[in-house]
Amino acid sequence: MSELNKAQRNAVAELLRVSPVADELGRRFGAAGHELHLVGGSVRDALLGRLGDDLDFCTDARPEQTLALVKGWADAIWETGREFGTIGIQKDGLRIEITTFRAEAYDGVTRNPVVEYGDNLLDDLRRRDFTINAMAVSLPGHDFTDPFGGLEDLAAGVIRTPDSPALSFGDDPLRMLRAARFAAKLRFTVDKPVVEAMTEMAADLDRITAERIRDEFTKLLCGLDPIAGLRLLVDTGLADRFIPEISGLKLEIDEHAQHKDVYEHTLIVVSNAIRLEGDAGPDFVLRMAALMHDVGKPATKAVGRDGRVSFHHHEVVGARLTKQRMKALRYPKDVTSEVVELVALHLRFYGYGRGEWTDSAVRRYVTDAGELLPRLHKLTRSDCTTRNRRKAAALSADYDALEERIDRIAAEEDLARVRPDLDGNAIMELLGVPPGPIVGQAWRFLKELRLDRGPLDRDEAEAELQRWAREHGHIS
Repeated sequence: MSELNKAQRNAVAELLRVSPVADELGRRFGAAGHELHLVGGSVRDALLGRLGDDLDFCTDARPEQTLALVKGWADAIWETGREFGTIGIQKDGLRIEITTFRAEAYDGVTRNPVVEYGDNLLDDLRRRDFTINAMAVSLPGHDFTDPFGGLEDLAAGVIRTPDSPALSFGDDPLRMLRAARFAAKLRFTVDKPVVEAMTEMAADLDRITAERIRDEFTKLLCGLDPIAGLRLLVDTGLADRFIPEISGLKLEIDEHAQHKDVYEHTLIVVSNAIRLEGDAGPDFVLRMAALMHDVGKPATKAVGRDGRVSFHHHEVVGARLTKQRMKALRYPKDVTSEVVELVALHLRFYGYGRGEWTDSAVRRYVTDAGELLPRLHKLTRSDCTTRNRRKAAALSADYDALEERIDRIAAEEDLARVRPDLDGNAIMELLGVPPGPIVGQAWRFLKELRLDRGPLDRDEAEAELQRWAREHGHIS
């Protein structure tokens, strides 16, 4: 047990100010002869001044005993984590998880942890992932427990494991990915022995389910500094186990076929995209699209007779690879669809500055992007990483001009809701046909016409529909 210094006392005071229920909960457990400790990320975040509304506690009480103690006191109770020793409750707007002291291990074959209950705080803290998450505050006594130097590591910005890294990662290989995630979230440095173990044991990540990997990777990418985490994944070989397309961006650059470093370019694009997010917070879809936008380049790299390197249609290949990878990681279909569409569209802008775009091309750009247009704007701007200031300024000016043109046309034509000038009912009435494939074909023809020529008046639209129907033999 350590003496509380001023910073620790302030942290405890902050905990109790933010969570006045903590002492009351501790007294309930104490009266029943049980220990209760605020633990892990809650203590870490309090010391960093980042405590939120989710609190984690550990106890020697078994789940059924915890349930008996909180029934009638908690505003709500959920038992979804009971098989892992965790009971969740809600009290006064706080989400609280209370977990029985435990030792969690993998048998080297199965993908899910085997839970064994422990009987003391020290062993519980020893099984935790990192020293900065292995600190506790007892309730209601407020004793601070830090057996593995977590406070010093927190002050130094270092990620270490309480036990040996090999033992820790052997128990739960996902912790290797969590190390990279905390490097991204906290901008901390991962201790050298931890990095070495991550490199040597990278293949052990294969034992973890795709869903757990997905969740950790999403948190990493949405962290304060995902670049640090991404570099760690690539450098240790962990990326090769679940998202090898990122490591694959390290294309060989030879003196005869110069092209920019696609891997470094990609990391810059991710950083640029983050700067353009604004106050809305981390945008996973934008960040993932920035990360994956060039993954089609390795498969499309070609060197011409003049020595120039090209990556023709890499956006098409990249969209396909992105879809396959996100499906393998079990991302929701709607999220995957948005990222894939951004990857497919990220090159569409190039060529605009040559003055080749008609109003029709602008309409199609907006229509194809749909609700993703604001993100496409950010991704396209982020993709400009040239060091040539004149070229960068020209690209920026071109995109400014495109956005202004979009705004002008949108104001005139309501581009957000481009529809044919005749609806399905009007098509059936004019052609004298029932609902069916012909109506759909006619509708698509009119929409293409609308994109090409802008809004048509009723008479013109009807004339074009009849002309189309005659050409296709639908009317005589």
